[in-house]
Amino acid sequence: MDEKHYVYVVRSKKDNRLYIGKTDNLKRRLQQHARGEVIATRHRRPIKLIHYEYFINKEDASAREKYLKSGYGHRQLNEILKQTLGE
Repeated sequence: MDEKHYVYVVRSKKDNRLYIGKTDNLKRRLQQHARGEVIATRHRRPIKLIHYEYFINKEDASAREKYLKSGYGHRQLNEILKQTLGE
């Protein structure tokens, strides 16, 4: 059976900064962000999911998360989310 792995991007409505993360349960993780249980976004709430990608392989998800957190990955995110980030 395939496992589910997600790489996701949330945006702080408070300061417009992005947070990139990885999880095997996207709904639960977003609830954790909303409740302030994630240290990195606790003081930046509220947050909004603006992008996610689905993987059936944990290693592929980890590699994608690492890439998106890199300089090249940030540039790619800015390009594909140009309209969303321009709001």
